[in-house]
Amino acid sequence: MTTSFSVLYDACVLYPAPLRDFLMELAVTDLFRAKWTDRIHEEWIGNLLEKRKDLTRERLERTRIKMNSNVRDCLVDGYEFLIESLDLPDPNDRHVVAAAIHSRCDVIVTYNLKHFPQETLSRHKLEAQHPDQFIAHLLDLDRAVVCQAAREHRARLRQPPKTVEEYLETLKSQQLTVTASILHDMRGLI
Repeated sequence: MTTSFSVLYDACVLYPAPLRDFLMELAVTDLFRAKWTDRIHEEWIGNLLEKRKDLTRERLERTRIKMNSNVRDCLVDGYEFLIESLDLPDPNDRHVVAAAIHSRCDVIVTYNLKHFPQETLSRHKLEAQHPDQFIAHLLDLDRAVVCQAAREHRARLRQPPKTVEEYLETLKSQQLTVTASILHDMRGLI
């Protein structure tokens, strides 16, 4: 299945590995088209390197390469000309909206909803969604596909492996409380 529904992942949802990895599993399902930019990559990688001295740029660059190679048509470029024309509470977020507009995205997935006011986004037929809301909508769209993505995500967690209950707690720790609650009811599938 191919869809024209597209979302742009903000750097803040790519920063925490558990959420990033789940969002990547979802991105390869073809329920939607996931997008990001090299600048978004630089933002989440830079923030991680600043906070986590145990990580190396080389390791995070391998993650970037995997993300770019596993998700079809994910990289947005040529959006920079739109940046200066946008007005947002945090001018540093204008590149995110510019990339979303340029790539004809429908949704920006972000924790920072206040940074993306709906009155500004609606002019561009965009909406900002918290990752929990976004994944809950995907569950409404196709629970079997999202459960399969969660199962595959959990199976990749080997150091240490996680039981279903531990996995759901990990999702809750990423502020995915609605998602974890829905998946709890279908825990036999994950």
